[in-house]
Amino acid sequence: MRVTCNWLRHPSSTLFILGLLLLALPLLSRYTLGWSHGYGYLSDLAIGSVLLITLHQRTWLLSVPLLVVWCIFTLGNAELVSAVGRMPGPADLHYLADPQFVSHSTQGAGLSQPLMATALAVLVALYLGLRRMQTPRHSAPPARRWLLLPLSLFAVHGAFQQFKPSEADQWLQFNLPHKLLAESASNGQQYLADWLAADEPSSPPDISGLNQLDLNGTPLLKQAGSARNVLIITLEGVTGAYIKGSRQAIGSHYAQDPMPRLSQWAERGMLTTDYVLHGHQTIRGLYAMLCGDYNKLDTGTPKGVELLNNRQRSEQCLPAQLRERGLSTHFLQGAGLRFMAKDQIMPQMGFEQTHGRDWFKNKPYIDFPWGMDDKAYFEGALTYVQQLRKKQQPWMLTLLTVGTHQPYSAPQVYLDRQPNSKLAAIAYLDDAVADFLTALEKQGVLKDTLVIITSDESHGLENVRLASAWGFNLLLAPEQAQLPALKQGVYGHVDLTSSVLDYFAFPVPSNIAGRSLLRDYTTGREIISYTNGLLRQHDGQGTLTECDFQSVCRRYASPGFITDSARYLGRFSGKPARLISQRAGLLDQSLTSGQAEQHYQFANTQPITLTPGASNDWTDNLVGAQYLTLGKDTQTTVTLKIRALSMATPGATLHLKTKEYDRDVDLPIPELPLLTRDKPIEISFTFDNPAARKAFSFHLTGQGQGAIEIVDFSVSRTPFESDTKLLAAQEVLDEIVPTP
Repeated sequence: MRVTCNWLRHPSSTLFILGLLLLALPLLSRYTLGWSHGYGYLSDLAIGSVLLITLHQRTWLLSVPLLVVWCIFTLGNAELVSAVGRMPGPADLHYLADPQFVSHSTQGAGLSQPLMATALAVLVALYLGLRRMQTPRHSAPPARRWLLLPLSLFAVHGAFQQFKPSEADQWLQFNLPHKLLAESASNGQQYLADWLAADEPSSPPDISGLNQLDLNGTPLLKQAGSARNVLIITLEGVTGAYIKGSRQAIGSHYAQDPMPRLSQWAERGMLTTDYVLHGHQTIRGLYAMLCGDYNKLDTGTPKGVELLNNRQRSEQCLPAQLRERGLSTHFLQGAGLRFMAKDQIMPQMGFEQTHGRDWFKNKPYIDFPWGMDDKAYFEGALTYVQQLRKKQQPWMLTLLTVGTHQPYSAPQVYLDRQPNSKLAAIAYLDDAVADFLTALEKQGVLKDTLVIITSDESHGLENVRLASAWGFNLLLAPEQAQLPALKQGVYGHVDLTSSVLDYFAFPVPSNIAGRSLLRDYTTGREIISYTNGLLRQHDGQGTLTECDFQSVCRRYASPGFITDSARYLGRFSGKPARLISQRAGLLDQSLTSGQAEQHYQFANTQPITLTPGASNDWTDNLVGAQYLTLGKDTQTTVTLKIRALSMATPGATLHLKTKEYDRDVDLPIPELPLLTRDKPIEISFTFDNPAARKAFSFHLTGQGQGAIEIVDFSVSRTPFESDTKLLAAQEVLDEIVPTP
C-alpha cells in the first residue's frame, strides 16, 4: 500500500497518465473508429509526443489550458467527422466554444462518441488529482534533445506526403492539431510567395470553360417535353453513394444500402451518377441549382445574399424564368425561413409563394429542433401539391427537407434498427420520400410533371472518395421511355437550370452556365467544386486536380469527376496552384464584380410572432443576416427599425448579437430599448473593419407576447475614406517625429 502511495506521489505517475491521454488514447481511438492509416498513426505520435514533452513537469498555468484544448480538439474532431464526414477547420473550431451550439447540436441522440468523452474526462481528472497529491518539485523539464523525436516524426510524415501522397481522407492522415499547424505553415508560405510575385506581370486566367452555356449536345427528346409542371425535391445532405445505381456505376466499394426504396425509384427514371456538388451549405446549393451559376468556392458571403442586390441576375434564375412563362412558382421547406435570409432570397429568385415551418398544420411525429420531421413534411407537401392541382395554372414547386440535418431526426423504431442516428435518419427519409413518390404516382402527378430529385449538399461518408462532392440527380418525366436509365457524362448543380429550361424548349439566358441533362455531348467539360476544404477541378480531358489546405495540388488520371479510385500523376504548388485559386476567385465575383461597396436589406413586411422565451441564437433568430464577408479597411453601418403590430402592455425585449464564425464578437452595438405599442425601436450604429471579418452574422432575438414587424434591417459596407487613412498615418508619424 505504501509502495502504491509513493508511486502516486512520484512524477512518473503523472507522466504515465499523460502518456495514456496524449498517446495511447488517440492511437486506440483511431483504431476503434476505423481510421487506421499509417500517416494518421504517425501524426498522432508526433503531436502526442510534442505535448508530452511540453507538459511534463510544467506549471498548472500551462498544462491545464493545453489539456482542455487537446480534449476539445480530440472529441470535436471525432464528432464532426462522424456527423458530416470532414475534419474541423478554423471556422468550425469557433462552434466548440459556443455552449448554445454544442447543446443544440447534441440534442436527441447526444454525442456520437460517449466512450471517448468519458475516457478523456477520466484521464484529465486523474492527471489533475495526481498533480495535487504530489509535492511541488523544482526538477528540470525534459531536455530539448527529446524534441528531436517528434520533429523527426513530423519530418517523416512530411516526406511521405511529398513523395508518396495518399488519396485517403484528411482525418485518416492527420491529427487535428497537426492539420491546423500544417495549414498555417502553408498559408505563410503562400503569403510569402504572393508577396515575392506581386510585381510579376500576369493576366487573369481563362474561366470561359466553366461559366459558359453549352447547348450544343444532341437532344434526347425529339421535341419539347410534355409535362406541364416542375417538381424539384431537395433532400438535405444526401450523398450519391446512398443510391445503388450510382454506386454500381462507378464500382464503389461502399457496401451499405441506406436508401433501398429511393434506389428502386432510381431504376425507373434517368439517374445521373457522375453528379458534382459545388460546395457545402444549403443556401449555396440552392443558388447553384436554381440560378445556373457556381456558388462561392470559399466561405465568403453566399451569392444568394448578393443576389438581393442584383435584380437583373435574379430574373434569370429558374423560378423567375418559369414564372415569366406562365407557371406559378412555390418554395416549401421544413425549417424556418428567416435563417440565411431564405425568406427574401427565394422570392428574389422568382418564387411567388415561399413557405417554411409555419405553413404546416399537420402534427409532426417527432419533436425536432430544426423543423418538420421528414414523414410529416412530405405529408404536408402532398397536401400542397393537391392544392396546386386544383387550379388550372401549371406550377413549379421546390421542396427542401431538414430531417437529415445534424443532430438528425428519426423515430425510436428506426434508431433501434440502425447502428447510429445518422443512418436512422437516412432510413426514415428513404421511407418518407418513397411514400411521397408513390402517392404522386397514384394521383397521376407523374403523368404531367417533370420531377427532379437531388440534394442540396453532401454530408459525406468516411472512407469514401469524393463523398463530400458526390451528389445525384434523378429525373422522372412523362417521356421516360425516350430517356436512358443512366445518364453518361459529368454534370452538377450548375446544370439544373439550363436542363429544365431546355426540357421545355424555353430560351436559356446567356448568363446561365452549364450543360443540359437532356442532351448528349461528345466532348468532356470543365467543372469545379469546393468541399471539405479541397478545391477540385476537372479539365474535361481526363485529369482531376485537387488542391488541399496546404496549397498543394495533386493531379489524377480520372475519366470522370466522381470515381472510386484514380491514378496519381504528380503534385505541384506555387504559381500553377495559385492559378486554380484565381479561377475560383473569378467565379466567386460573378454577382459583385469585386465591388467594395455593398448594401443589404434583410427586412420584410411579414409579421413575426414573438414567444415568451427565446434562448437559441439560431432557431430563434428573427433576421437572416448570416455569413457575410466584411472586407478589410471597410466600415459597416447597420440601421434597424422595428414596430409592434400587436403587443401586450409589458412590451417586448429584443437583443442583437454579432458573431464571427458563430462565436460572439464584442462590437459597439447599442442596447435595444423596450419595444411597446407606442414606442418603436429605431437605431443606427457603425463599426470599422480594419481586418476582414468572415462568416460574420447578426442574431436578433426577442421575448414578449405579441407580433412585430421589422421595417428596416439594412447592412451597408463602404471603404474607409482616404482622409481617414491619411490622418491615421499622420498620427503614427507624429509619434515617431513629434511636431515642434
